[in-house]
Amino acid sequence: MITVNETPIRTARNFNINNIKIDELEDIKNEITSFNNFKINNEISISEDVSDTKLIYGLGEKLENQVKENSNKKIKLLIDKNYSESIELEFTLNKNNPSLVENIEIEADENKKANIIIKYKTEEDLEFYHNGIIKVLAKNNSELNISVVNLLNTKTNNFLCIENAASENAKIKYCIIDLGGKKSITNYYTNLKGMQSENKVEAIYLGNENQVFDLNYIGDLEGEKTNIDIDVQGALKDTSKKNFKGTINFKKGSKKAKGNENEFCTLLSDKARSIALPMLLCSEEDVEGNHSTATGKVDDNQLFYIMSRGFEYKEAMKLIVKARFNKILENIKNEKLKNEIIYEIDSRLD
Repeated sequence: MITVNETPIRTARNFNINNIKIDELEDIKNEITSFNNFKINNEISISEDVSDTKLIYGLGEKLENQVKENSNKKIKLLIDKNYSESIELEFTLNKNNPSLVENIEIEADENKKANIIIKYKTEEDLEFYHNGIIKVLAKNNSELNISVVNLLNTKTNNFLCIENAASENAKIKYCIIDLGGKKSITNYYTNLKGMQSENKVEAIYLGNENQVFDLNYIGDLEGEKTNIDIDVQGALKDTSKKNFKGTINFKKGSKKAKGNENEFCTLLSDKARSIALPMLLCSEEDVEGNHSTATGKVDDNQLFYIMSRGFEYKEAMKLIVKARFNKILENIKNEKLKNEIIYEIDSRLD
């Protein structure tokens, strides 16, 4: 067993949330074959010239080294102009492409804007493997809207690291849809080092069967008047489990910075388990930080009201869960992709 996805600051062991242990032999696939089932919709030029700098946090040395040394897909996107249409990257795992270990680097030049969609999916209900790193550098006054959509099946382990750096007045916005993975383990880190830089993260997770989600969201605020906002909405059914760890760190130099984090989990089963740990760290004065987390079952009165309008129990439950997701789903501007996500949510709530 190895330990991955460590919190920046350790808490009491009895919380059982400082990290997660995985089986190195069973959960990590070491035989990585070539991967050819990749599509990109835009004529943007891509290269394989990705850097090998060490991640600030990441999931751990074993998984990080696998991407750095054995990736079967390297993609460098240089955003050197404004893109009116979304840049869409799609990775599809199937029996001919059973393992994806990708290293993606996105660099936005000053004053440039782009919408980027990164989608992972599986074609067959077989056991596949995904381990990836997405690194983003947003230079002065640039704006990036990034959607990361995980539609993998529930037999495939999913490991993902996202690391962002934002310069002065840069804005990075994420919409993360996390539906697939036998184990779905995510480490998300942002460094707001430039004055008035911003990062907004809106995420959805939905667990069913015996899925395990371990979500570690970390934000370092270094520049003055920086702003980070993390909003995570989830639901768990069957025997699925979720750990949410959210850390906002106001570092020296971040005067007048703001940080908010919120996580809400709806339990759809008595056997589902949810643990959450929001943390605010501060070594600067004149900052504003807020955090909240809650776990609860579907409100009986709300359920009764919907059923009194002619909906069956299962459909009423779906409506309540999707109502919480809708605000985040509105960030998906591609209607075809949005409908695909809604279809997957419906299927996994059945």
